[in-house]
This record gives sequence, C-alpha cells and structure tokens, in this order.
Amino acid sequence: MSYLDDIVEKHAPKAWDGHINAPGLAIIKRYEGWRSSPYLCAAKRPTIGWGSTWDINGNPVTLDHPDIDEEQGTALLRKEITHVEKGIRRLIKAELTENMFSALCSFAFNVGTGNLQRSTLRMKLNRGQYEDAADEFPKWRKAGGRILKGLVRRRASERALFLAE
Repeated sequence: MSYLDDIVEKHAPKAWDGHINAPGLAIIKRYEGWRSSPYLCAAKRPTIGWGSTWDINGNPVTLDHPDIDEEQGTALLRKEITHVEKGIRRLIKAELTENMFSALCSFAFNVGTGNLQRSTLRMKLNRGQYEDAADEFPKWRKAGGRILKGLVRRRASERALFLAE
C-alpha cells in the first residue's frame, strides 16, 4: 500500500452500515438526557439512562429498578435502538438516506414504532413525499396532552437531520 493509499483509506468517509448514525444518537442523548436512577418521563412512564423504558433483560423499567452507570445506559440505548431500527425497516418502504433513517430512529425511539406506523409522516414518506413528511415532525410536540418546549426543539433537530444531505 502506498503512502497516498494509506492517507485515503484513513480519511475516506465510512460507508453507511444501515444503523443509526452519530448525529441521530446525539439527538437522542441530548433530548432524553442522562439519569442513572429511574424516573417518570413526561409521558409518565418509568425510564432510566438515556430514556430507556426497558431493562437489559427486556422487562419494563420500574421505579424501584437499581441505578445504572453510563456504560449500562449506553448498552440499554443500543439494545432499544436495534428494535427501533427493525421497526423502521419494516414500516418504511421509501428509499432513505442515512440521515433520514437516523432522524426516524430518534423520532420512533421517543414516540414508539406503533405511533410511527399510524402517522401521517409514515404515509407521506412511503408515497415518496419527503418534504411533506419532514413537515410532520413538528406536529409531534405533545406529551401528556401538553406542548413541551423540549419536544418542539427535538422535532426541529430531527427534521433538520432528516433534510440534511
């Protein structure tokens, strides 16, 4: 391998592996926030770590769940994201870019794949109406019947990632 080949290999963009990308994970972590102890999220569900509602064994988190560290929280997040990714692949038939897929992962992690399935966002996306689908993100700003500023900001971040080249 020549010197130039070595430089190109080290700096070449990585091919998309079909999973959520770093910006998508960053959106989840930013808006979910980190909590080592269980708490009730805005939708009144017991949650832990980076917004996980399931423990490592696949059981629902309870308020008496033991505390976890960041390494355990990241493992929980990765496990839940795997299920979200599968749901998106099953529900979305339109061709997606890495950023579109990752924005949808953050969205579905937050609202659930069942809500994604019933959404106008999914219907528009599967019709190939990408910009119209992107305009659906801001409509998902409520939790517990209230508009939350954090959800308004999160949806704006997801929409921006969805539309990014």
